[in-house]
Amino acid sequence: MKIDGKELQKWGLKPGPVYSVLMDTISRLDLHRKQAKNIVKSIMKDPSSYLGDSDWGDAAKLLMPPENKIIQLNEKGCPIKIYGGHLIEDGALNQIEIASKLPVSVQAAIMPDGHQGYGLPIGGVLATDNVVIPYAVGFDIACRMHLTVTDVEASCMEGMRGKLRNVLMNNTFFGTGCEQDGGNNDSIMDDDRFNIPSIKNLKGKALSALGSSGSGNHFVEYGKAKIDGIDGEWLAVLSHSGSRGFGYDIAKLYTSLATEKCKLPKVAQHLAWLSMDDEDGQEYWEAMNLAGDYAKACHNIIHRRIVKGIRCRVKVDYSNHHNFAWKDTIEVGGELKEVIIHRKGATPADCGVMGIIPSSMSTPAYLVEGKGCKDSLNSSSHGTGRMMSRKQAKETFTLSAMKKDLESKGIELIGGGLDECKDAYKDVDLVMEEQKEMVSIKGSFMPWMVRMAVERKKKW
Repeated sequence: MKIDGKELQKWGLKPGPVYSVLMDTISRLDLHRKQAKNIVKSIMKDPSSYLGDSDWGDAAKLLMPPENKIIQLNEKGCPIKIYGGHLIEDGALNQIEIASKLPVSVQAAIMPDGHQGYGLPIGGVLATDNVVIPYAVGFDIACRMHLTVTDVEASCMEGMRGKLRNVLMNNTFFGTGCEQDGGNNDSIMDDDRFNIPSIKNLKGKALSALGSSGSGNHFVEYGKAKIDGIDGEWLAVLSHSGSRGFGYDIAKLYTSLATEKCKLPKVAQHLAWLSMDDEDGQEYWEAMNLAGDYAKACHNIIHRRIVKGIRCRVKVDYSNHHNFAWKDTIEVGGELKEVIIHRKGATPADCGVMGIIPSSMSTPAYLVEGKGCKDSLNSSSHGTGRMMSRKQAKETFTLSAMKKDLESKGIELIGGGLDECKDAYKDVDLVMEEQKEMVSIKGSFMPWMVRMAVERKKKW
């Protein structure tokens, strides 16, 4: 019998050149419909096994999956703006240079707190054309800062030290593996995006860590805040943390998908992307935004608990986030173009947008207002940036010197480690000087009582 294209389509074949090859072969061999269908289905399942067949080899070649060819980098990169280059290590500058040569890159920048990471450097900003790069967002998706200024005068803090310490200890939870009983519920857990098939199994993990903070440089601390437009100095709460294990697993899943689909030279392998036109890219975008809302909910819970424990009122609060991607429109070659802006360890600084730039456990953080600097892709630093690795810091500094520094400034540290001492970080005032065209300072926060995860000793 004669087999036509409609019949082949019923068997699951997509239209294409293979249709005519199969129809000619089936007709030449004079196969019955059932026999032809079984052979075609077999070729579709494993075309490689038919490549040497004298009858079906040509059809098998056409049904082979496309080769994952290496996508070559451009010889010349897109425009890059470097802020505070003398503060940035060569490894980070090399990484932003490589990122600029991706064929999907449109514009790039690196903030003065920049230092080497994986793929895009920490402090790196990259605008791309219709693709999202999971590694350029990072594994701690939507890590954020949250500042709450209370109505408690700073002059009262010392007399409240015991109470404030108890409130901090009883209402903050830290570290990898920190799990709660799910009693810290929030409306975020009812979000429909938790039904995305690829991340549905992560909802329990998200619930167990809701309202907790991460390890490393994540913290919840009290400090003295001075804010423009508000007279006096006030007790404030500042927190830094992200989307916990929930965000990490999202990043891990979609980074794996990106590297499978997008083959790049080894030097750029961590910059594999997902197209916003593909289902995987759209799913990652939804999951990333959910992780962002989840991280915000975690901070809201922490600050709500502490304010309730202190029994104070809130004068004002601010928050911003980094390790994220945003859709935006920028000017390219005199024309407006929609792009995806990745800010890995950088934060939005559009005109009038408020942000928080922290430094270390014994140096001030700054409340800033964005100026909408086009060259920086409307971005600013997310902190001061590490000057040395955690291992280097532990080998270079001493606990006694760190304690002496904290005591001289009247700062109490709960948890934390030597790798987070101020000398492991860049000078905050130098970093702020390098981004005067991006932000203006609108307030300051000086740490007074800092809580971080307790450093866990390795088991040998």
